[in-house]
Amino acid sequence: MDAYTGCVDEALIARLQMGGSLAFHIVFAAIGVGMPLLMVLAEGCWLRTKDPVYRDLARAWAKGTAVLFAVGAVSGTVLSFELGLLFPEFMRVAGPLIGPGFTLEGVAFFTEAIFLGMYLYGWDRLEPRLHLAAGVVVALSGMASAALVTLVNAWMQHPVGFEAYTPEDGFSGIDPLAALASPYALHELPHSILGYYLATGFAVAAVHAWALRKTPESQFHRRALVLALAVAAPSALLTPPLGHFAGQRVAALQPAKLAAFEGHYETARGVGLKLGGIPDHDAAETRWALELPYALSFLATDDVDGEVKGLLDFPRDEWPPESVHYAFQLMVGLGSLLALLGGWGLVWIWRSRASRAPPGPWLRRALIAAGPGAFVALEAGWIAAEVGRQPWTIYGLVRTADAVTPVRGLWIACLAFGLLYVGLAVAVAAALRWIVAQRAEAP
Repeated sequence: MDAYTGCVDEALIARLQMGGSLAFHIVFAAIGVGMPLLMVLAEGCWLRTKDPVYRDLARAWAKGTAVLFAVGAVSGTVLSFELGLLFPEFMRVAGPLIGPGFTLEGVAFFTEAIFLGMYLYGWDRLEPRLHLAAGVVVALSGMASAALVTLVNAWMQHPVGFEAYTPEDGFSGIDPLAALASPYALHELPHSILGYYLATGFAVAAVHAWALRKTPESQFHRRALVLALAVAAPSALLTPPLGHFAGQRVAALQPAKLAAFEGHYETARGVGLKLGGIPDHDAAETRWALELPYALSFLATDDVDGEVKGLLDFPRDEWPPESVHYAFQLMVGLGSLLALLGGWGLVWIWRSRASRAPPGPWLRRALIAAGPGAFVALEAGWIAAEVGRQPWTIYGLVRTADAVTPVRGLWIACLAFGLLYVGLAVAVAAALRWIVAQRAEAP
């Protein structure tokens, strides 16, 4: 009994370590997609207007991109080792199908690294338009890298590209290219990429909104804020309609996950959307929730009287944990607030384009709060999607309990990696603070 309990504990530690590593890495994955776009936009504005402020801005953002890219490379490398060490059964059966996706992601990553080096060291060595083209390649390869990883994750959510599966022999009749075309990617891919632009845009906007507190007349920080909002605001405004589409896809492909998102237990028509509340799997009810009549049926089916399956329609051992309800609520709530803030930011840009006035104190405070808030929303969305897939590693085929390693002593590695992430976070914060401080008093 003690040996069995020990394996269970080690398996839990392995899952916590992987979850913590992913939660850390996703921040840098998002920034690796969003920051190159911002620096390219700034350099494009410099080439168009010849205003040196934009050139200074592009160079400052490039420095930040380099620091964050390096940390993302380290945390991504850790993840590649953890997949094999912590989830050996998953890699044994899934490797032939997801290997090409990871290989292509590696190509995109190395392309990004090479052209980022050209961009960083080519300011005075490359012809301006060629230098800008190098930045465009960085932005496109960064997005491609994130997209390929998302396609692999979509396969885990809805596996395709094979003829049969057995626990003993794994997958047979495999088609690796077809595995990259999971129908789950139809909503997960745009939702993820848009979320990366949203989070990065608002984080950069928060930094420059903070700097405008002391130097409200600074055109450097004002123009930086405008460009950051030009990326963040459209992404935020597109998120609610895309979320509606994603809800319908989840209802069709993973109805148990949608039911767990909402704490919805009994299959019914004309189901309301719960706001807040505390789900209780044992009692099969969600207490103290406010409800928007018919809204969940509309979200899932485009019909206010549409049928929504409840958790009671599924085996009890296939229910996702109650925690996904809170993650989903946090993601939707923050996403809605960020969409409103994005609209507010666009109105400010339009009204102040002639006067070049800084944002008012309330908008500035809201933007400062939106920086960490956007990444909280991103993390909450990741938790909702990944924990909501439980108890499956490969949905419907391989359970997480069967894929994770039972080897003892993992707590040492978990502690070591935890210290690594703390050290990296401190180093990143110090480096970015130094970069920002260089421009804190910029005119």
